[in-house]
Amino acid sequence: MFDRITDDIRFAKANDPAATSTLAILLTYPGLHAVWWYRLANACHHRGFGRLAAVLSYVGRFLTGVEIHPGATVGDRLFIDHGMGTVIGETAEIGDEVVMYHGVTLGGKSSEQVKRHPTIEDGVMIGADATLIGDITIGEGATIGAGAVVTDDVPPETTVVGNPARPIEEMEAERSADAGAPEETEELHPDCAPEVEPRWQQVQS
Repeated sequence: MFDRITDDIRFAKANDPAATSTLAILLTYPGLHAVWWYRLANACHHRGFGRLAAVLSYVGRFLTGVEIHPGATVGDRLFIDHGMGTVIGETAEIGDEVVMYHGVTLGGKSSEQVKRHPTIEDGVMIGADATLIGDITIGEGATIGAGAVVTDDVPPETTVVGNPARPIEEMEAERSADAGAPEETEELHPDCAPEVEPRWQQVQS
């Protein structure tokens, strides 16, 4: 357990330039606290203590502003930066080294007891206030722009933005065609201003 907490702290430091103090992360990072509360609730959930799992999940939500259903599947080193308002549904599956920002929703669109929430593969980055709905798959290394609404699968290593979300390369190609001349594009961190270095790209576990 302590090894996983240490990994979480290292990954937070690698993704957040403000995360310079281990003590500060332990005491003041609600996104990590939410993940730790989830792990307790998830352990109870898998052992058949559903009511206790629900109570632990509720306490974690009250303290952090992040709601992760005890039945969700979360891999190693999930980092939820800022955290407030993030919701992860019951059948969501999240891989390793995923980074998401505040206000992200991994929601369902079925009232049946089926797989109804997104699958997020390893190394995905999800910008602030993005909404991902339904049993869709976000491929490894993909980037979801801030405020995007995603209802379809996203291929690996693809950046999507907008509502509905579309690959940024496709949108830039259309703009270039409309302008009658190609334009240069740069991959930007969806949660940063253009002049800010996309530090998340440098992260290696």
